[in-house]
Amino acid sequence: MIRKITFTGSTAVGKQLAALAGQHMKRATMELGGHAPVIVCDDADLDLAVKTAVQSKFRNAGQVCISPTRFLVQRRMAADFAAEFARQADRLQVGDGLAENTQMGPLANARRLTALQELTQDAISRGARCLAGGERMDRAGNFWRPTVLADVPLDARAFNEEPFGPMALIRPFDTLEEAIAEANRLPYGLAGYAFTRSLKNADLLTRHVEVGMLWVNMGPLASAEMPFGGIKESGHGTEGGMEALEAYLNTRSVAVMNA
Repeated sequence: MIRKITFTGSTAVGKQLAALAGQHMKRATMELGGHAPVIVCDDADLDLAVKTAVQSKFRNAGQVCISPTRFLVQRRMAADFAAEFARQADRLQVGDGLAENTQMGPLANARRLTALQELTQDAISRGARCLAGGERMDRAGNFWRPTVLADVPLDARAFNEEPFGPMALIRPFDTLEEAIAEANRLPYGLAGYAFTRSLKNADLLTRHVEVGMLWVNMGPLASAEMPFGGIKESGHGTEGGMEALEAYLNTRSVAVMNA
């Protein structure tokens, strides 16, 4: 007998499975899609922020549920961050994942190439600037160049739909409250990232960014001791930590009175 369903995947499929589980009163843990924001304050360590962002963004060609996607950078640092991000993205070695020097491999299928092309063209048509990549590589296989788009408007499809590929979207902000509002605007809430040297900023971010996991001044770190899961439409339940055991246990209340 199936007592619990655990699903990792897209939000649309997760909702269908959760509905089916509900019909039979089965517990379900859903770790679904995301659109992870990255908030870079103007007091952040620029080198650390860019290096960490590039490594995290292009890991597995961006085909990771917790992949950072919306890079919200405080205006004073935005131009330098975007320029260095694009420079490092352009230097990545893209190719066969089994080759020794490869730093980023192909996409999962040809459909992702079409999707990324449409998202890129849409963003540029709305005013975004392509600083790196933005096109399919001229070689056999599902290879897309690491892409960095700057000044991406809020109405661009890529800023609202999970790209699930090697695409970084950069947008400046003025106040931290503005950045937090944008981070929380979408219905997703899986992972988030932030870079700041200020404990005050870090405290504000940890209290108000609506995600299941937030990493400050570091890339994603998952361990058995830490809860791993999202909120809002990114799912419910967790795959790690003591909290993960709750979905496998039944709580009972028993009272006995001596006769």
